[in-house]
Amino acid sequence: VQLQAFGGGLVQAGGSLRLSCAASGRSFSTYDMGWFRQAPGKEREFVAATHWSGSRTYYADSVKGRFTISRDNAKDTVYLQMNSLKPEDTAVYYCAAEKGSRWRQDYIDYWGQGTQVTVSS
Repeated sequence: VQLQAFGGGLVQAGGSLRLSCAASGRSFSTYDMGWFRQAPGKEREFVAATHWSGSRTYYADSVKGRFTISRDNAKDTVYLQMNSLKPEDTAVYYCAAEKGSRWRQDYIDYWGQGTQVTVSS
């Protein structure tokens, strides 16, 4: 599975962005999909994830109520709708695929290339 993330950009605090991650290769619909982010000088951290069926979602406390993850298995794409953005959301966002919903970096099977999100105050 190859993953390509896009949709990042520059936005003012309080604004919104939607990230997309398109998958190529087989079996996208059998993978749990998620997003991580890495801010300058910080370690990569978990943001959100969705079960392969779309029936369960998981969020970091820092984004609950502001971000929504969804997927369209017919389009082999996962989305991250980000609302009420804050300067501390500034980071490179990576999509990821794994089986097992563990959402630790050691268990990720595939990574996307990352897309920059910058939130100005």
